[in-house]
Amino acid sequence: MAGDELSAAYLDLVRRNGHKPSELLGPVAAEAKVLDTAALGRYLPCPLFLTAQEKTRLTEDLVNLRTALASLPDRLFGGDLTAFARAVGMTDTQIDMASRSRGREVTRFARADLLAVPGGFQIVEFNMGSNIGGVDIAELAGVMLKHPTLAGFAAEHALEYTDTRVEALHTLFAETGVAREDDPFIAIVDSPGSFPSLGKYLRAAAETWGERYGIRAGACHLGELEYDDGSVWLRGQRVDAVWRVFMLENLVSRPDEAAVMAPLVAAAERGEVQIFTPLDAEVYGSKNALAMVADRANRHLFTTGEQASLDRLLPWTRILTEGESTLDDGEQVDLVEYALKNRTDLVLKPTLMHGGIGVVLGTDPHVTQEYWEEQVRQSLDGAHIIQRLVRSAPDYFPTEDGEIEPYSVMWGTFTTARGYGGTYGRAVADATSTTGVISQGNGAKAAAALHATR
Repeated sequence: MAGDELSAAYLDLVRRNGHKPSELLGPVAAEAKVLDTAALGRYLPCPLFLTAQEKTRLTEDLVNLRTALASLPDRLFGGDLTAFARAVGMTDTQIDMASRSRGREVTRFARADLLAVPGGFQIVEFNMGSNIGGVDIAELAGVMLKHPTLAGFAAEHALEYTDTRVEALHTLFAETGVAREDDPFIAIVDSPGSFPSLGKYLRAAAETWGERYGIRAGACHLGELEYDDGSVWLRGQRVDAVWRVFMLENLVSRPDEAAVMAPLVAAAERGEVQIFTPLDAEVYGSKNALAMVADRANRHLFTTGEQASLDRLLPWTRILTEGESTLDDGEQVDLVEYALKNRTDLVLKPTLMHGGIGVVLGTDPHVTQEYWEEQVRQSLDGAHIIQRLVRSAPDYFPTEDGEIEPYSVMWGTFTTARGYGGTYGRAVADATSTTGVISQGNGAKAAAALHATR
């Protein structure tokens, strides 16, 4: 699996030196001030590792996957984004917002959520857009590398990390056309319903953008923006670009937020401000879109290189609807009947939610066969996918008492305008992972990642 030899060598070095996790993490909480507002002090004491070959192959595969996803409107819907958005399960309001907020190209800023398997990775979700989490993970890598043991190990094996925030900001300027040398002002904008919980983190991020990267920024929610004299304003500052944190997903649970989202979309349409990333990113990053590229019936639409990447990355994934479908081996089955009978090999997911919301794992000990069948039958609306469960071996990390503990690790690997954009790991102790969902919401710890340069 990913970086196995490097991981084993570093874990052995930590054991021989008698290091405790608290020592390896050192001043993380004090120095990683943006990350700590989001990760809540939960960190793994050792980084994840990628060999140079693994990093190159993974980046190539993810770029090919993103290209395949971005091509779906043309390849399946005659270039009609509205038809594509409807097929991934969006409401009319969401479709309107996505159609009106389109960039010159589909964004290259994305995060793949992956599990390490023998020979590489398999993807469980592909998230596109500026609202994805983990962008500040480089703070953890930078602080951990101050420890002499990790610093020496990194020097010996030519290991380094990619600052995802640097790559994300470069992508913002590259895709919006806003010139960094013009000293632009960037508004980091969430929705009114989410800002109370995320505001502390977003304000810390805005402050750090100025201190670390020399970029003027301010954090707010949509209702705080003002529109006057052909411009968008935040607290007296003319806004050149918006770093979008708000999501189209919000319009289902909080439909009233369309009223504060619409003026910003209209201003962007008039060219008064740039939005990074445009709202159409959420159409391409939906789980239904992932199912479309995974479907063998669409295989002929993709290039040989894209097909090879899709074969390596994608577990069997289908939009859950009535009718026949093709299994991994080419067998034709009734999809609903197959889903009902194979609970322990499958995962049920809503197409447009995030953070594990609404996910039903067939192996969850709390999910009975009766409950599973009920959930499957209630999800035949075209807005859910069924996916083959990806089984990954655990990774091991040291404990304070000198032992090692198994964790289930989700690799969140970013792609950006320049390719590889870093990796944000999340992990839960195997003993507590009863639902199979690895997210901050269920107590996951954050992990930094280092990659070999040779």
